Amino acid sequence: MLIENIPDTFISTPKENQDLFVHDFKMTTDTLKTKVNLRMNMFSFLQVGKKQVHFAGTSVAVNKDQSLLIRKGNCLWTELLDTERIYYCKLFFFSERILKNFLQEHILDPFEHRKEAPFFTIENDQYITSYLDSLSSINDYPSLLSDKFLSVKFEEIMLYLIGKYGNGMKSYLRSLIVDETSTFKEIVERYIYSDLKLEEIAFLCNMSLSTFKRHFINEYKVTPGKWLIEKRLQKAKLLLEQTQLSPSDIYMEIGYNNLSSFSTAFKNRFGFSPKDFSKSASV
Repeated sequence: MLIENIPDTFISTPKENQDLFVHDFKMTTDTLKTKVNLRMNMFSFLQVGKKQVHFAGTSVAVNKDQSLLIRKGNCLWTELLDTERIYYCKLFFFSERILKNFLQEHILDPFEHRKEAPFFTIENDQYITSYLDSLSSINDYPSLLSDKFLSVKFEEIMLYLIGKYGNGMKSYLRSLIVDETSTFKEIVERYIYSDLKLEEIAFLCNMSLSTFKRHFINEYKVTPGKWLIEKRLQKAKLLLEQTQLSPSDIYMEIGYNNLSSFSTAFKNRFGFSPKDFSKSASV
């Protein structure tokens, strides 16, 4: 799977030390788990459709009533069309340098009390709708005036969100100027029961698949494939023993894409099918 370097792929004529950039992103087909190397912090103002983002250690899903402020770094994007068969969001990228300048000007002790998180969820409202309408007019301005216009609009949205979310937003903005990452084990164990492939988990760890496997074996003393299968099947066994759930109820919860592959893996591990085990456990 190719890695999208964002916003590089959207910029036709890059500028040296570009601090701000706006892009209207539209699609007419769904995209699932696109590997993204986000090189700048970014607002994703969702207008139409749904978006899910996997980060190292957590994930978030939003609809058209919400937007995201996302920290730069590696992540996986899933973007889904709505009933009108379209996806549209306005992306507003900003550099760490311009954020530092803003924090130093507007926030006392800008580097203290950081909230470490890869995203901040924003509830869309009438002000944000009007703000996006005004942002769209940037295409009508000459290049030099456009840069100045964007600087004003960046400061405007930042001050508005601080007013709306208070200390929570201040804390999040401070966290964007430091390079905080989850530990290897935190990332791996966050996705034990997800449907992410090893290659995708490795990407979130900022590693190639081969490096990830070597690091995994050093950490856990077993290959990642064997470790994940054992963890998932042990959880399945526990669920079938202690709940009234059937095999068809749990296979997706523990990271399998279909019931058949789950049943085969379960029988290979425990010697009988999950359906037979479920019956015996209920007796």
